Amino acid sequence: MLLATLAAAFCAVATLFHLASVALAAVRLRRCQAPPGSGGLPPLSLLRPVCGLDAFARETLESSFRLDYPEYEVLFCAARRDDPAVPLVAALIAANRQVPARLLIGDGGVTVNPKLNNLDKGWHEAAHDWIVMADSNAMLPADALRRLQARWRRDTGAVCSMPIGSAPGNFWAELECAFLNTLQARFQYVAESLGQGFAQGKTMMFRRDLIDRAGGLRTLAAETAEDAAATKVVRAAGLRVHLVDRPFEQPLGRRNAGDVWARQLRWARLRRMSFLWLFIPEAIVGSFFPALALGFAAPTLGIDPVGAVAALLAVWCAGELALAHVVGWRLSGRMLPVLLLRDLLLPALFLAAVLGDGFVWRGTAMTAVRAPPQTDRRRRRPIGDRAAQET
Repeated sequence: MLLATLAAAFCAVATLFHLASVALAAVRLRRCQAPPGSGGLPPLSLLRPVCGLDAFARETLESSFRLDYPEYEVLFCAARRDDPAVPLVAALIAANRQVPARLLIGDGGVTVNPKLNNLDKGWHEAAHDWIVMADSNAMLPADALRRLQARWRRDTGAVCSMPIGSAPGNFWAELECAFLNTLQARFQYVAESLGQGFAQGKTMMFRRDLIDRAGGLRTLAAETAEDAAATKVVRAAGLRVHLVDRPFEQPLGRRNAGDVWARQLRWARLRRMSFLWLFIPEAIVGSFFPALALGFAAPTLGIDPVGAVAALLAVWCAGELALAHVVGWRLSGRMLPVLLLRDLLLPALFLAAVLGDGFVWRGTAMTAVRAPPQTDRRRRRPIGDRAAQET
């Protein structure tokens, strides 16, 4: 009887926490501040690293030229001249002369993080003190830069937007939406609401002097994930990470199961290395263990276990569906099964994250490490030209 009571109590507490997180995220995301007008907005450099072509590459990269902002430049960064994205970027620059833009080619080789190596030349070439790094597969809405500036406060060290999955082309892409949106973005906004905002590398805005005082762009290689390093740099300076009021979308297209699993496993292993205290509670995130506990306790408490578990899962899913509806995120007839599948996968994902450190990022094998990595050029094959070249 005692075990059944404890199991039922765990289920109740977990469900209340789940619904509270949904409510808190919904309130935070509905509290939108209007982007500022043009007066007084500082000039800004937008850095976009490219590596290969994603399903919506033309649309996401072209969004760089459609931004409603008084003065900004775009620096596209490619590690190799033969990268498939280079001809597309060159064509977009030629077709959008109204925006100052350049394509920089070369691999700086300053860290073991290939993304930072790609961005290094852009960081040094940037003309302005305000810098935004935005991944090539992030869709920047017309007011993206204004939204970022709208969240800057006296205590701000970085403003970020996590990716919100959109335009899924199949079931597995819907599953990725379930991970990105009502799970990860929800907890990001809950953490920010509680004064513990975390940077997200999809889109980040800094003032250059903060990073330079901390040691420059190489400082962001102190962790395998540059966004984790950015979070620690900001907090070490006594500042906070803030999130945009309405996060930017990442159109997904088609995905396969392996792609979704590999991406989530990479992020989980990076969280384990960078923020262990935050990672450990992930062992019981999701509806799997509360449903298991209720199914165990129900017979002892005189409740039909099948009906009780079904009702519990309905409550959990309804909360996330309501959140997606309220804030305008992806909703479809597939969401119910993908939410259930996602929660079924979460314990396996946690276990896999604990049992290994390796992952692959855009074809590069990497290892999640806790200590600052040391650049070892003998371990890295040169990729393209070392010196930055402009086209």
